[in-house]
Amino acid sequence: MPVMTAIPNEIKDPSLAPQGKKQIEWANRDMPVLAQIRERFAKEKPFAGIRIAACCHITKETANLARTLQAGGAETVLIASNPLSTQDDVAASLVQDYNVSVYALKGESVETYTKHVNIALDHKPQIIIDDGSDVVATLVKERPDLITDMIGSTEETTTGIVRLQAMEKDGKLPWPAIAVNDAQTKHFFDNRYGTGQSTMDGIIRATNILLAGKNVVVVGYGWCGKGCAMRARGLGANVIVTEINPIRAIEAVMDGFRVMPMTEAAKEGDVFVTVTGNRHVIDKKHFEAMKDGAIVCNSGHFDLELNLEALAAMSKGRQQIREFMEEFTMSNGRRVLVLGEGRLINLAAAEGHPASVMDMSFANQALAVEYLVKNKGKLSNNVHVLPASFDHDIATLKLQAMGVSIDVLTSEMTEYMNSWTVGT
Repeated sequence: MPVMTAIPNEIKDPSLAPQGKKQIEWANRDMPVLAQIRERFAKEKPFAGIRIAACCHITKETANLARTLQAGGAETVLIASNPLSTQDDVAASLVQDYNVSVYALKGESVETYTKHVNIALDHKPQIIIDDGSDVVATLVKERPDLITDMIGSTEETTTGIVRLQAMEKDGKLPWPAIAVNDAQTKHFFDNRYGTGQSTMDGIIRATNILLAGKNVVVVGYGWCGKGCAMRARGLGANVIVTEINPIRAIEAVMDGFRVMPMTEAAKEGDVFVTVTGNRHVIDKKHFEAMKDGAIVCNSGHFDLELNLEALAAMSKGRQQIREFMEEFTMSNGRRVLVLGEGRLINLAAAEGHPASVMDMSFANQALAVEYLVKNKGKLSNNVHVLPASFDHDIATLKLQAMGVSIDVLTSEMTEYMNSWTVGT
């Protein structure tokens, strides 16, 4: 049962805090860029008096982002962005050791999640850090009285940016929003290398199957799909890609993968991974065509990528085989195995992205919040991308931390690149 302490919170067990602190400190060792930003924030206090509501996966990496915001003077409340992504020991440590309000429990119900969204809004945030845009959408639709306090919001995911762009198109976005996901030092690395590795990690932890020799179907070939396909192939899988975008489909073919419609891939796949950000990309007709024993999981933001209601309706029985594996049996005896309740498998069954890649992602988040505060009242009510200089600075700091040096332009090179009079 959740235990209340002096800090407003709802967490599973405060006694988990010692292990959570070790986890946070372990992640911090591999997050040198964020640590440098935190050191600067501690001196400059850019968020003094600013209320922030952050809806994130409550992981050891997110904890270090929370510490960075706190160092900058922010009054922060954290809630989980997914029912299965919370690391309960980390949540406990944030409350007990770092004085951060956290409302998050691994396995929380949709009702509890919705309650926590409203608790975060009760904080009367001036800035929202969102992961899927649920908090933003709830505020706009149900709590419009809070709009006047808002400076802006940041968004971590492709799915959330799509929602923000839809709001902007409808004239419903009432403040500037920063598409953190669109920063190059975020999606090139977090989405590709982070999602690729952590998704395979989640599948293996949930099933303990050998991926070598299996037909792995990657549904969607955006940056997350590219990462999943690359890592699955690296483990010896035969990778099939499904796509709706012809340019991405060509890219997948030229990257050496088989590309086909989902109706065909459904017949061949042993393991299916959805990473589209869209709804019901694996639907009833696809479940009907799958092999006996097909394994299905999702690494996109919402579990709606899988039509699990249709699967349940088709099934004559279901049973829990392993902690994060549920088996559905069809009327003809075929079995489909769903991992992690269709939620983010890399966080449901594993630990999410490694700290070294989240170092860059959360550096972007921290700088995006600072950018909003510094430009209060100056930005239009649109979806914005961070200035390219931020990417350059983050990449430079990351290379320095990795001990990697690169070339610099000479004055002659610079002159040549900026001149039209010098020919070949």
